Parts: sequence; C-alpha cells; structure tokens
Amino acid sequence: MTIEMISALVCLMVATSLISGVFGMAGGLILMSVLLSLLPVPETMALHAVTQIASNGWRAVLWRRHVHWRSAIIFLMGGLIVFGLWTLSRYVPSKPVAFLLLGASPFVARAIPEGLRPNPASLPNGMTYGGGCMALLLLTGVSGPLVDTYFLGGALDRREIVATKAVCQIVGHLLKLAYFGGLVGASAALDPRMALFAVLASMVGTTLARPVLERLTDTQYRAWANRLITLISVVFLIQAVFFFLAPNE
Repeated sequence: MTIEMISALVCLMVATSLISGVFGMAGGLILMSVLLSLLPVPETMALHAVTQIASNGWRAVLWRRHVHWRSAIIFLMGGLIVFGLWTLSRYVPSKPVAFLLLGASPFVARAIPEGLRPNPASLPNGMTYGGGCMALLLLTGVSGPLVDTYFLGGALDRREIVATKAVCQIVGHLLKLAYFGGLVGASAALDPRMALFAVLASMVGTTLARPVLERLTDTQYRAWANRLITLISVVFLIQAVFFFLAPNE
C-alpha cells in the first residue's frame, strides 16, 4: 500500500471505531464496504479482522463491568459449532454476494415471526443467532446487521449491549482471521504496517467514543442504532446491484 492509501485508511479506521464505540455497531460495516472496494475478498477479511479484534478488544476492556456473560456464552456456543462445520468447505464469496448478504440480513431478521425474534436471554434463540451470525461473518466478513438486531431485541441497556457484543465480536473476528489468514491463506498478503496502524487507530477511535456513549440515553441509543442499521443495509444493497451489473469488478 502507498503512504497516501495507508493514511486515508487510518483516518477511516479512527472514524469507524468511533462510530462502533458509540453504538457497538455500524463502524465495522462502513470499513468493510470501503475495504471490499479496494482489496480482494480474502485480504479484506484478514485486515478487517485485525481492526475489529483491536477495536472490540479495547471496547471490552473499557466496558468490562457491563458484560452480560450468559448472553455472550450462549451466542458463542452457536457460533463455534457453525465455525467447526464451515472449515470443511473453505468457501469464499464473491463481492456481489457479500454485499447482497450484508444488506439483506437485518431485513430478514426483522421479518422473523414474533416467537423467533431475537432474545439474548433464550438458550435456543441465542445459539441459533450465534450460528447464523458466524455463518454471515465467514460469508461477508461482518455479521453486524444481524448481531446488532439480535442484541437490540432483548432488555439489555446500551452499556451491556456494547460490552457484550464486543466480547462476542472478539471471538468471531479471531475465528475469521484464523479462517482467512490461515485456512484460506490471506495473511501473506497483509501489509504488516497497515495491520499495526489499524490496531492503533481502532484503539484511538474506541477511546474517543466512551464520553459520547455516556451522554446518550437508552432510548436515543436504540433509535439511532436502528436507523444506522437500516441506512447502511440499504447502501450495501445498492452496492450489490452495481457489482452484479459490473461482473468484471
């Protein structure tokens, strides 16, 4: 990567980590969208995993007293089962498919019947969504829209949502890095300078986000989070259409 591209990506990573630090979501989606437009899918997945491990790891440290461990463990159990099965196929999606799945996932979650709606307190519900989010993470690199919808569906407050989701995302992105960096072999193409800058930028953005989250009420948090999910998902669907219309991209 050129110095100019690294500088631009570092600024973007600070900004997206700030967004994720406030809402526990959305920032990673924006970053994935830009990276997919610039890099091949495997390299995008590996670099994105590094930034998200750093961002979510620092967020989990900052909000560690608010982690709802039962919800996190239930969610991760489902994800680990699906990861074990997924490693047998080693499938890597095309860019159009990745954007389409990212954009459609929150709308699919909202269309689920009431009895199956997200409930972080339910064991079968949590394992099902955990497995679905892991599949989406390995297909698209981001499980944001679906995991965000899942955690917003329960009774957790804004701090618990941000903290618990951070723990789940650390594990998810570690597994994604193992998958694309090891099994698929993208780590060799990952610029080590970019990886280091990504970690530092993610920590800076996450730290700057804490006072903003403290000032929000739970009602404001949920309202803005749902709006962000919808807006970003629509943008992904539009990008998917452009990629399908230009298959040589």
